[in-house]
Amino acid sequence: MSLKLYLDNCCFNRPFDDQTHIRIRIETEAKLHIQFKIVQKEFLLAWSYILDYENSMNPFIDRQTIIENWKNRSFKQVIENSTLLNNAKQIENLGVRAKDALHIACAIDANCDYFITTDDQILKKMNGCKLIKACNPIEIINLTEA
Repeated sequence: MSLKLYLDNCCFNRPFDDQTHIRIRIETEAKLHIQFKIVQKEFLLAWSYILDYENSMNPFIDRQTIIENWKNRSFKQVIENSTLLNNAKQIENLGVRAKDALHIACAIDANCDYFITTDDQILKKMNGCKLIKACNPIEIINLTEA
């Protein structure tokens, strides 16, 4: 059975970050490998209305288009609903910013196995959360390639 994954906006944008930093370069490679596995249908990608919104704010149209194209590869496109908003409030209570909480709640709504982000603050605040496992792209590679 394929893993269901939700990649947040910072994860999608990682390849556009400064690749001279080794951590960023390694996270980029891990994220690109995850995308390869999505194309191969070994992983399933969930998409959401909050990804659409955040991506639409990207001032770089070429990047925006590249990211938006991943929507077509998603197994599910999450729309706002009351359960999702309630979950987002619970996640916000952990100290997670509102938009980030919406991303995580969307991953939960899509029944994802993992919420993937490169944001250390989210990872720290979500550590031990029972609703969903938040992890860095490198962790997914370590879990699935072992």
